[in-house]
Amino acid sequence: MNVLLDHLPEFREGFIGTILLTLASGALAMVLGIVIAGFRVSPVPPLRFFGAAWVTLFRNTPLTVLFLVAWFVVPVIFMPGLSPWTKALLALGFYTSAFVCEAIRSGINTVPLGQAEAARSIGMTFFQTLRLIVLPQATRTVIPPLSSIFIALTKNSAIAGAFSVTELFGVQKLLSDKGFDIAWIFLWVALGYLIITFTISGLFRLLERRLGVAR
Repeated sequence: MNVLLDHLPEFREGFIGTILLTLASGALAMVLGIVIAGFRVSPVPPLRFFGAAWVTLFRNTPLTVLFLVAWFVVPVIFMPGLSPWTKALLALGFYTSAFVCEAIRSGINTVPLGQAEAARSIGMTFFQTLRLIVLPQATRTVIPPLSSIFIALTKNSAIAGAFSVTELFGVQKLLSDKGFDIAWIFLWVALGYLIITFTISGLFRLLERRLGVAR
């Protein structure tokens, strides 16, 4: 208990850092995932190819490799001067977007094809049909898989701690390097992650009850 009380500011900063990184990278993953899912079901072949390539690349690349690319390749070739937090945001957001895309695409496939055909018959474009007809209905079925994806995102954010980003796992590294009992450090860090993941799970269960269809 003493390690928590004596270093409460560090644990608090790491806890808040994990929450902020999870929220920001989750928002980026949702935006990219929805766009790429639209590409995946698009009638335009180049968009379908791009969507399939995006999912294949990011879903099959280890997250640690993406962090290394974000740290040592992206600043050299594309965007120099990025902060460690921004690099972690990009790595987590891009990686998670592939899983979000597939969850949304699965939800899109549950919407009867006749509804999209009816929308097109009254002059709606593909993207209007997707935005106004298909995605609102698909939302009901994608809530459970999205819950698992964002819980995994929270745990994946621990990798950022190894790259000098302020978050819970980074606090463990900081305190263990100072010689504190690693068992107690891991206990409080794990408790912090449990609080965040249980909160995410509860929020998605609430959404599922509100949006779910009676069975």
